[in-house]
Amino acid sequence: MSTEIQSPRSGNNSGQNGSRITGSGKIAPKYRRGAGSKGNFEMFAWLFMRLSGVLLVVLIFGHLFVNLMVGEGIHGIDFGFVAGKWADPFWQFWDLAMLWLAMLHGTNGVRTIINDYAEKDATRFWLKVVLYAATIVIVVLGTLVIFTFNPCPVVNGAQLAGGFCPA
Repeated sequence: MSTEIQSPRSGNNSGQNGSRITGSGKIAPKYRRGAGSKGNFEMFAWLFMRLSGVLLVVLIFGHLFVNLMVGEGIHGIDFGFVAGKWADPFWQFWDLAMLWLAMLHGTNGVRTIINDYAEKDATRFWLKVVLYAATIVIVVLGTLVIFTFNPCPVVNGAQLAGGFCPA
Protein backbone atom coordinates (compact mmCIF):
# COMPACT_ATOMS: atom_id res chain seq x y z
CA MET A 1 0.00 0.00 0.00
CA SER A 2 1.42 3.37 -0.97
CA THR A 3 0.17 6.82 -0.19
CA GLU A 4 0.93 9.78 -2.39
CA ILE A 5 1.35 13.13 -0.65
CA GLN A 6 1.10 16.20 -2.83
CA SER A 7 3.34 19.19 -2.29
CA PRO A 8 1.75 22.17 -0.52
CA ARG A 9 0.18 24.77 -2.82
CA SER A 10 0.55 22.35 -5.71
CA GLY A 11 -2.98 22.61 -7.09
CA ASN A 12 -4.29 20.19 -9.68
CA ASN A 13 -2.33 21.43 -12.71
CA SER A 14 1.19 21.07 -11.38
CA GLY A 15 2.09 17.67 -12.70
CA GLN A 16 2.40 14.18 -11.31
CA ASN A 17 2.42 13.99 -7.48
CA GLY A 18 2.18 17.77 -7.20
CA SER A 19 5.65 18.28 -8.63
CA ARG A 20 6.83 20.80 -11.18
CA ILE A 21 7.94 17.96 -13.45
CA THR A 22 5.33 16.09 -15.41
CA GLY A 23 5.21 12.34 -15.76
CA SER A 24 7.19 12.59 -19.01
CA GLY A 25 10.05 14.41 -17.25
CA LYS A 26 9.29 17.83 -18.73
CA ILE A 27 8.66 21.01 -16.77
CA ALA A 28 4.95 21.70 -16.35
CA PRO A 29 3.76 24.61 -18.54
CA LYS A 30 2.82 26.86 -15.64
CA TYR A 31 6.43 26.79 -14.37
CA ARG A 32 8.14 27.60 -17.67
CA ARG A 33 9.72 31.00 -18.12
CA GLY A 34 7.67 33.06 -20.49
CA ALA A 35 8.55 36.04 -22.62
CA GLY A 36 7.60 38.31 -19.72
CA SER A 37 10.17 36.85 -17.34
CA LYS A 38 12.33 39.02 -15.12
CA GLY A 39 15.42 38.17 -17.12
CA ASN A 40 18.62 38.26 -15.15
CA PHE A 41 17.38 40.51 -12.33
CA GLU A 42 17.12 37.68 -9.78
CA MET A 43 20.58 36.40 -10.69
CA PHE A 44 22.06 39.88 -10.19
CA ALA A 45 20.12 40.28 -6.92
CA TRP A 46 21.54 36.94 -5.72
CA LEU A 47 25.07 37.97 -6.75
CA PHE A 48 24.65 41.38 -5.09
CA MET A 49 23.69 39.69 -1.81
CA ARG A 50 26.88 37.63 -1.82
CA LEU A 51 29.23 40.46 -2.78
CA SER A 52 27.62 43.08 -0.54
CA GLY A 53 27.65 40.61 2.35
CA VAL A 54 31.41 40.12 2.04
CA LEU A 55 32.02 43.86 1.72
CA LEU A 56 29.70 44.58 4.67
CA VAL A 57 31.70 42.21 6.87
CA VAL A 58 34.86 44.21 6.11
CA LEU A 59 33.13 47.58 6.59
CA ILE A 60 31.40 46.59 9.83
CA PHE A 61 34.42 44.97 11.45
CA GLY A 62 36.55 47.96 10.43
CA HIS A 63 33.95 50.27 11.96
CA LEU A 64 33.82 48.25 15.18
CA PHE A 65 37.61 48.01 15.44
CA VAL A 66 38.13 51.77 15.04
CA ASN A 67 35.29 52.69 17.38
CA LEU A 68 35.85 50.11 20.11
CA MET A 69 39.50 49.08 20.07
CA VAL A 70 41.51 52.12 18.95
CA GLY A 71 42.12 55.00 21.37
CA GLU A 72 40.05 54.98 24.55
CA GLY A 73 37.74 52.27 23.26
CA ILE A 74 34.08 52.44 24.14
CA HIS A 75 34.68 55.11 26.77
CA GLY A 76 35.95 57.52 24.11
CA ILE A 77 32.79 57.45 21.99
CA ASP A 78 30.85 60.67 22.34
CA PHE A 79 29.64 63.56 20.21
CA GLY A 80 33.20 64.87 19.84
CA PHE A 81 34.46 61.48 18.65
CA VAL A 82 31.84 61.33 15.89
CA ALA A 83 32.45 64.98 14.98
CA GLY A 84 36.18 64.35 14.66
CA LYS A 85 35.64 61.17 12.67
CA TRP A 86 33.20 62.79 10.23
CA ALA A 87 35.54 65.73 9.71
CA ASP A 88 37.61 63.31 7.58
CA PRO A 89 36.12 62.55 4.12
CA PHE A 90 37.50 59.00 4.31
CA TRP A 91 35.26 58.17 7.29
CA GLN A 92 32.31 59.94 5.71
CA PHE A 93 32.52 57.69 2.66
CA TRP A 94 33.24 54.62 4.82
CA ASP A 95 30.07 55.21 6.84
CA LEU A 96 28.13 56.13 3.70
CA ALA A 97 29.16 52.86 2.00
CA MET A 98 28.19 50.95 5.12
CA LEU A 99 24.79 52.67 5.27
CA TRP A 100 23.98 52.20 1.59
CA LEU A 101 25.17 48.60 1.39
CA ALA A 102 23.41 47.59 4.60
CA MET A 103 20.13 49.17 3.49
CA LEU A 104 20.25 47.74 -0.02
CA HIS A 105 21.32 44.33 1.27
CA GLY A 106 18.52 44.27 3.84
CA THR A 107 15.95 45.60 1.38
CA ASN A 108 16.84 42.91 -1.13
CA GLY A 109 16.53 40.24 1.56
CA VAL A 110 13.12 41.50 2.71
CA ARG A 111 12.00 41.80 -0.94
CA THR A 112 12.84 38.11 -1.37
CA ILE A 113 10.89 37.21 1.77
CA ILE A 114 7.88 39.22 0.55
CA ASN A 115 8.03 37.43 -2.82
CA ASP A 116 8.20 34.05 -1.09
CA TYR A 117 5.47 34.49 1.51
CA ALA A 118 2.95 37.09 0.28
CA GLU A 119 0.39 35.10 -1.66
CA LYS A 120 -1.78 37.88 -3.08
CA ASP A 121 -0.40 40.22 -5.73
CA ALA A 122 -1.94 43.28 -4.07
CA THR A 123 -0.43 42.39 -0.69
CA ARG A 124 2.96 41.81 -2.29
CA PHE A 125 2.74 45.14 -4.13
CA TRP A 126 1.88 47.21 -1.04
CA LEU A 127 4.46 45.52 1.15
CA LYS A 128 7.11 46.35 -1.44
CA VAL A 129 5.88 49.95 -1.70
CA VAL A 130 6.27 50.37 2.08
CA LEU A 131 9.67 48.63 1.98
CA TYR A 132 11.04 50.78 -0.84
CA ALA A 133 9.65 54.01 0.66
CA ALA A 134 11.26 53.25 4.03
CA THR A 135 14.55 52.39 2.33
CA ILE A 136 14.59 55.62 0.34
CA VAL A 137 13.77 57.74 3.41
CA ILE A 138 16.49 56.11 5.54
CA VAL A 139 19.15 56.28 2.81
CA VAL A 140 18.39 59.93 1.99
CA LEU A 141 18.27 61.04 5.64
CA GLY A 142 21.40 59.07 6.54
CA THR A 143 23.30 60.51 3.58
CA LEU A 144 22.21 64.03 4.51
CA VAL A 145 23.30 63.54 8.12
CA ILE A 146 26.73 62.25 7.10
CA PHE A 147 27.47 65.07 4.66
CA THR A 148 25.76 68.02 6.36
CA PHE A 149 26.86 67.25 9.92
CA ASN A 150 28.22 70.40 11.56
CA PRO A 151 29.66 69.87 15.06
CA CYS A 152 29.99 73.60 15.70
CA PRO A 153 26.70 75.21 14.65
CA VAL A 154 26.23 78.96 14.89
CA VAL A 155 22.82 80.10 16.12
CA ASN A 156 21.91 83.81 16.16
CA GLY A 157 25.55 84.76 15.60
CA ALA A 158 26.79 82.77 18.63
CA GLN A 159 28.47 79.39 18.58
CA LEU A 160 26.68 76.75 20.61
CA ALA A 161 28.53 75.34 23.61
CA GLY A 162 30.92 72.48 22.96
CA GLY A 163 34.43 71.91 24.32
CA PHE A 164 35.73 70.52 21.00
CA CYS A 165 34.85 73.56 18.84
CA PRO A 166 37.47 76.27 18.35
CA ALA A 167 36.58 79.55 20.03
